[in-house]
Parts: sequence; C-alpha cells; structure tokens
Amino acid sequence: MGDGIIAIDEKEQGKLAALHDEAARSGRAMKFVPASGAASRMFTRWHSALAKDDFAETARAREFTENLHKLAFFQDLSKAISRHGEDIDALLKEGRFSHILTYILTSKGLNYGHIPKALLKFHNYPEGSRTALEEHLVETALYTADDKKTCRIHFTVSEEHIRETAQFITKIKDEYEKSLGVTFQIGFSPQHISSHTIALEGESLYRDQSERLALRPGGHGALLKNLNDLEGDIIFVKNIDNVVPDRLKPVTAFFKKVLGGYLLSLQEEIFGHLQTLTKGDVADDAAFEAKIFCQNKLRMVLPSEFEALSPPQQRKLIVNKLNRPLRVCGIVKNEGEPGGGPFWVDDGGEQSLQIIEYQQIDAKSDEQKSIWSASTHFNPVDLVCGVRDYQSRKFDLPLFADPSAITLSNKDEKGRHIRVLEHPGLWNGSMSFWNTVFVEVPNITFNPVKTIDDLLRPQHLPVK
Repeated sequence: MGDGIIAIDEKEQGKLAALHDEAARSGRAMKFVPASGAASRMFTRWHSALAKDDFAETARAREFTENLHKLAFFQDLSKAISRHGEDIDALLKEGRFSHILTYILTSKGLNYGHIPKALLKFHNYPEGSRTALEEHLVETALYTADDKKTCRIHFTVSEEHIRETAQFITKIKDEYEKSLGVTFQIGFSPQHISSHTIALEGESLYRDQSERLALRPGGHGALLKNLNDLEGDIIFVKNIDNVVPDRLKPVTAFFKKVLGGYLLSLQEEIFGHLQTLTKGDVADDAAFEAKIFCQNKLRMVLPSEFEALSPPQQRKLIVNKLNRPLRVCGIVKNEGEPGGGPFWVDDGGEQSLQIIEYQQIDAKSDEQKSIWSASTHFNPVDLVCGVRDYQSRKFDLPLFADPSAITLSNKDEKGRHIRVLEHPGLWNGSMSFWNTVFVEVPNITFNPVKTIDDLLRPQHLPVK
C-alpha cells in the first residue's frame, strides 16, 4: 500500500459513491462483460473422468455424491435424467458417475461441456436458479441505472454461441425488467474471427486433423475492438464468472460506485488542467499545478529531463500525458488466486503502473520472479474506464495499446498440448498507455468461478 496503491477511507467512499450516482442518473454509466469463453474449462476434471471412466475411486466418488445436489443446476439435471426414464438419486446410489457426467456435459442432457459460461446456472434461490448472465443483469441494475431507470450492458459472445445467447436474453429480459423496475439495453458482439491467431504444437504450427492450419481465439485482448466500438462514456469492465448471490451484491455494488466516483473525481481535475493548458495564453503556474497533480494523484513518473524543458515543451508533454483514456482498477489482497497483479513497470527508463500476467515476465530472471512472488495484491478484473476526452470525444483505444505485448499461453486442445499466440491482454498490453490508478477493494467483492469446485465455496451457496 502507498506504493502505487490507494486506500480510500469510509467517509470519502460515501462521497465518491454519491458522485457516481449523479453521473449514472445522467446516463453516463454502462457495463462491459467479456463472456466469450466456453464453460468447458470449468469441467476439465469431469471431462477427464468421463473420458477415462475412472470416477469410481472412493474419495472422488464420495465428494461427487455429497456435493452434486448443492449445485444450482441440480434440478435441471434431475429433470433431464427423468426425461430419459431414469432417476438421479438411483444413479448416484448405484455409482453410475460416468453416466451422470454424460448428462451434465453432453447434448444428451445439459450440454454444459459446450455452452458458454454465461448460460451456466451459478446460484440457487427459493424461486429458482440463475445463470451468470442473469446475475450480471441484476448487479448492473444496482449501479448503472439512469434517471429513466435504463441500464446498459454489453456482453461479448463467441460466434458459435450468439444465437443461443440472444434467445436466452429474449426469454428472460422482460421478467427481470419487471422484477427490478428497470429497462435493459442489452448489446452483444462476437469475439471477431478476424482476431484469431496461430498456435504452436512443439516447434511446429498447430494443425487440425485434416492438416489444415488451425486458428484459435487470440485471448481477451481481441476484445479491445469490441470495447472500442461501444458508444460509452464511463464503462465498468467485469468478467462473466465474477458474480455473487443477492446477499453479497450490496457491498459489490457499493464499491463499484466508489471506483466510478473516484474516476469521475480524477476526470474532473484532468479535464480542468487540459482546458487550461490548451488555451492560447497559459500561466507558468498552471503547468506546475498540472505536474503536481500528475505526480500525486495519477502516480505518474515524468521523464528525468522534464525540468530542463522549456515551459511550452513542458505543457505539451503534460497535455500528451493527460489526454489519454483513464482507468481506475479495483485490486484485492493477494490470497493465491491465479491471475495477474498490479506492478510498476520500467520500460526503457519510463516507469508506469500496469497490470501484468505471469506469462509476461521473464521466466529466466530470478529478479522478476522474486518481484512477482512478493506481490501483495491481485487483479480481479474490476475496472472502470473513462473512454472520452475533455471535449467529450471518444478515444480511439487501439492507439493506446502496446502491440508488442503479445504472449504465448499454454492450452490443452482435445488432449494436445499447444501454445497459443495471444493479443496484448485487454487489461494488460491493450491498455498500456492509459492513465492507470489502483484502488484497494475488499476481497469479498471478488468471487470468480474458474472450476466447478468454485461454485461450492460458501460465497456461492445459499445461507442455511
């Protein structure tokens, strides 16, 4: 804390939340949800067990039997099995676990091995269960509604899942609008096929079973185009799998408002400095005040030669530094979750705050690995982005990305180990040249679901 990470006291939190509410009422807020991932990765262990038919081992079988009924999709699974004239309790008692997995993972039943994670049932309620997508709608209504009770949210969806996602939204939209007293403007766009990239298998290009060059989705960095295409202003970015039941939503929504309010307070100062510095006749103390703001509020490290520059050169440099997209990133204390974190990055002598993933560091550098291991905080992908300039014009976001920040990530593709070339990550290299501020938020606001076991954590289960 203090070294690039800000803590906001309770009194200030309330003021910032109110500032956010005022902007939201005027229609400035919306949410962007990367949701183009399939649910299949959640079920890696179950896919393996089904393929090998080895789920009969005592401890794993007992765990499966004890926990299956706790999952939000249990009733749907029971109905799917009943349609085939079978009974789920009988199948569990008989130890026919692979048979049950077939109903869960394939089109014989729920087809959870192939549908998008957005349409997976996450949470149980007395009145029924909700998918991750539905939970995002409910959450969005808590902090993006304008004065006409309109809420704006945009999901990215893979090409293959657009139709079923659209059909699902059509099915449930009216129900949630009525129960929440809002109107949803729901948009969705595909992770464009044109952004797919090559992969390596060993030292050779990865090819499909027909020996054709196989292109794969190029990671979440490909979604920069989707984000750039939005007619947004203040955009909250949150992953599809990071949602909580209703009992935990108030604290989540409150800290969303705190982050939004902090961004708005920074924007007000940034825009004020830019309006002053871009006038024809500028007093020298205006540049000095802007410099102090950059250093103290944005944690900006100015070039070592800054003081030697002439006043017009200093103003030009500060204007260039300030007139960029702004993001306020909620970060949580590191408790061992997989993913990236907030770091100071030195790029050729120029220091900046960045979100870094493990695959971006030099694995051969003991120093870099030591810095990574000592990190105190974690990036939960809890961003609020200001994507318009001081004249209310949209920034062209790709201009502020670092195209060299590509990565190779390890993946399993139908039993084959491959390395996939990925675009600069959406909140990593794709936002390299944004102004970035890190704000600590409570860990309770971060509850991702990366594996099926995560849905068995207390945060995702009903309180008994």
